[in-house]
Amino acid sequence: MKILMVCLGNICRSPLAEGILKEKIRARGLDWQVDSAGTGGWHAGELPDHRSIKTARRHGIDLTDQRARQLRAADLEQFDLVLAMDASNRSDILRLARTEAHRNKVEMIMNFLHAGSDEDVPDPYWDDNGFEAVFQMLEEACEALIEGYT
Repeated sequence: MKILMVCLGNICRSPLAEGILKEKIRARGLDWQVDSAGTGGWHAGELPDHRSIKTARRHGIDLTDQRARQLRAADLEQFDLVLAMDASNRSDILRLARTEAHRNKVEMIMNFLHAGSDEDVPDPYWDDNGFEAVFQMLEEACEALIEGYT
């Protein structure tokens, strides 16, 4: 299983989701791959936001091996699941989809926890206090994702 987490800049939400899911699959010994990307390329090559790093670290997860990158059309070919953090991200991902098979790989991450809800994971970039709540949402969604596929 190859999973791609996608948010806007690939510095807040998707790095957290990547780190959380990697830790969960490592703990379970699953042969899955996880990566993340942003729909925009403004932060390409940068570390995740320091607040994401700090929040993950409080939960025993290290994000400092990650570097931001921009989503590519080829990602829809390479990954089995492409998980959007919000509706805007999903729309941007779907614009790159060349086939129905590519479109069928795209899902809102929170739908694993609340099926069909299309709930957004709020972008905490402008809210220093929002990172922990986002971490908790993503932790629950990643757990539900694993339960749904194992």
